[in-house]
Amino acid sequence: MNGPTTSTPSASGAEAHLLELLQGLAAWPVALALSRSAIAYPLVNAAHILALALLFGGIAVLDLRILGLFRGSPLGAIAGPSVRVAACGFVLAAATGFLLFSTRPLTYAENPAFLLKLGLIGLALLNVAVVHANPRWQVALTGGAVHGSLRASAAVSLLIWAAVVLAGRWIGFLQ
Repeated sequence: MNGPTTSTPSASGAEAHLLELLQGLAAWPVALALSRSAIAYPLVNAAHILALALLFGGIAVLDLRILGLFRGSPLGAIAGPSVRVAACGFVLAAATGFLLFSTRPLTYAENPAFLLKLGLIGLALLNVAVVHANPRWQVALTGGAVHGSLRASAAVSLLIWAAVVLAGRWIGFLQ
């Protein structure tokens, strides 16, 4: 068929660019120092695990309260500290995770468990956005009833974040 053609970047061009970025990240002085250190890498790895504990711990307390546990504590009183702990855990996990990734970016970028973990994190963050956009969230925080949609989101949250942890552990078994 004759007709106008459009110029689009080729997949191989995009892949080549990604490969170049990953190779550059692997050559980053911080990544090289972590790779070569018998102390720094384990410390960053331990910080990543601590971050995951903060993240999942904060989320679990809040989600379990939404699901009906800890009814003696108002949701509004639990939500603030839980969200802050989870947010701090997330920021620390993202920072330490990036550092760990930088030591072997090409290997991780091809690891199905790593890619699954990233996708699940995206779903979990989408779930957070859905909860906070739900007008019933503010009602529940101020002492109103916890709607079924919030309970469903809490159950989904627990499942997704648990899957993130499992996918993260699975990464090492696929290398």
